[in-house]
Amino acid sequence: MSSNNTTRFSSAPAVSLPAGALRPDKNVKFAEKQEHLMAAPPSPVMYLTIFSAWIASLIWFQPRLLLLLDMAYDLPSRIALWTFIGFIDFAWLYGMYNIGVVAFAALYGILGKKSPLSKLPYDPTLVATAKPPIAILYTTCNDFVEESVASCVQQDYPNYTVYILDDSSQQEYKDRVDAFAAQYPGLVQVVRRPDRKAFKAGNMNYGLANFAVNEPYFAIADADEILPSDFLTKTVAVLETDPTCGFVQANHRANPNDPSALAQSLGVGIDIHWKWYQPLRNDYGFVMFLGHGALLRRDVWEKIGGFPDIVSEDLGFAIHARELGYRGRFLEDVICYESFPDSVRAFRIRHMKWTRGTSEFLKKKMGWLLRAKNISWTEKLDILFPTLNLPLTLLYFMFMLNANLALPYFFGYHQDITFVLGGSEYRLPMIALDPDFQVIYGWDFYLITLMTFFAPVLSFVVALAARPGKLFRFLSHSTAMYAALTPLSSIGVLAYFISGKAFFLVTGDQKQAEHLNETKSEGWLAGVRSGWQQFLAKSHPDTRLVQGFEILTGLAFGIASLVMFQISFMGLCLAFLLLPLMHHLKWENRVVRGLVYVPFALIMLGVLLSGFSVFGMKAVFFGYGFHF
Repeated sequence: MSSNNTTRFSSAPAVSLPAGALRPDKNVKFAEKQEHLMAAPPSPVMYLTIFSAWIASLIWFQPRLLLLLDMAYDLPSRIALWTFIGFIDFAWLYGMYNIGVVAFAALYGILGKKSPLSKLPYDPTLVATAKPPIAILYTTCNDFVEESVASCVQQDYPNYTVYILDDSSQQEYKDRVDAFAAQYPGLVQVVRRPDRKAFKAGNMNYGLANFAVNEPYFAIADADEILPSDFLTKTVAVLETDPTCGFVQANHRANPNDPSALAQSLGVGIDIHWKWYQPLRNDYGFVMFLGHGALLRRDVWEKIGGFPDIVSEDLGFAIHARELGYRGRFLEDVICYESFPDSVRAFRIRHMKWTRGTSEFLKKKMGWLLRAKNISWTEKLDILFPTLNLPLTLLYFMFMLNANLALPYFFGYHQDITFVLGGSEYRLPMIALDPDFQVIYGWDFYLITLMTFFAPVLSFVVALAARPGKLFRFLSHSTAMYAALTPLSSIGVLAYFISGKAFFLVTGDQKQAEHLNETKSEGWLAGVRSGWQQFLAKSHPDTRLVQGFEILTGLAFGIASLVMFQISFMGLCLAFLLLPLMHHLKWENRVVRGLVYVPFALIMLGVLLSGFSVFGMKAVFFGYGFHF
């Protein structure tokens, strides 16, 4: 089914009890109350609070920031200052967003603010006794995991079929899929399509249009995902009770049995993120379909015209379903397990897929989303804040260029730092910024800088505060991985907007040879041309061009950090250099395991020194380096 034949409806679906459900007269009041709850729009109070705090910060600090413009002496220098001021204002908005989410998430739990939408909002007496048939779509592409698909066939629900949608190109994976399916005749069906157009979206559309055609609901499971045995029982009950619910998104945790050292180091971040950022969306934002661990209505899929032909097909489905009048529901108590990438290489591949896929979504769907009539502005904001985060890494990269190269060029002067060591005096030449920058320095500006700096990791700090050792290890590992992604993300965004193409790079595919074209027989020039085209089309982290850019970025900014004696920025630059190195080395490597602590240690040292105004300098210009 083509995703281009999109049908849009301006009215919400009529609220009626599904066929087969029991509705005794004594439960009429309960049902009426439920229907009112189902139709209630999300509360705008969280985003009103976030924007109020941001506007208050602008009113307080903007007069001082605008005084910096007095230093401008020509158009380029004025542009550099306006860019600096504009980015700081925008960074504060994202800081307020992350703090607002964590604060409301805490109130959501501590004050018992969990509405019925956050749990299982159904009365068992209203649930149909005849269980409708369900399709479970297990998607795989050279990354088949038997433990995961086994969880699909071990459901306690009595009426379902597992469809293995196999897009694998490698025969070894096809054989493993067939061998597994042979163990469950009648329960498991293997589906292979004649082409691989439209990636995962095309794979699911083909399966739903040609094989899973009779089931009113279908679940989606990723290749490495483990479903709880009661997944269908609980999610079906919600869709059966709530006809305005287009899909049910289950909660997720890191797989506790994941053997990789990288997963053990960073998997806790999955648990914390899902806990703090997802449940409150039932009441204060937009519940997103996150691509797996969810149960969806087939008739909604049909009305939309199939999954959109984009890499971020999950978010595309969710916004089109909302425009039709359906809402998503997040079930905190239904917990699936997902695996963290087992290597730095796989982590980087997944990140590039997300970056280019999100860029594609914004280019193709952002205008449509802003014009959508049935999606409230609260929901639009809740979609755009996390969605814009990855493409905006390019903005952060440009800010680093401006703050660490342009501003020192326009407003820097040479200054020697003198220190005594072992009875000998040493002079260290450096570049300092014009003293007029002191106009913005003060305890309040320093505090809001720290707030913006740590806001993206605030949920981790709060969750792990009682275990400082674990918190330090996690933040150190996260800095070496996530904070170092800026050059890679910037490449992905730029290359997408040049080429207009996004590819579904399979994280678990260990070979991924398709991105490397054999061009040796065509000559050196043809090889260069083909390599450039592949770079623009996929920006695969395996390629030398991508890794070379990361290394050059780390070296160039590293020199700037030394010249300006910016210790925290020096730590970030070291992370830039480490990430492409770790692409080739195992996370278990003893040298790697030692080096990953250095970037975060330098960052924290710089933050500490800036607080004491060491050498008369304030470390604020690079202070937005955590980009999670």
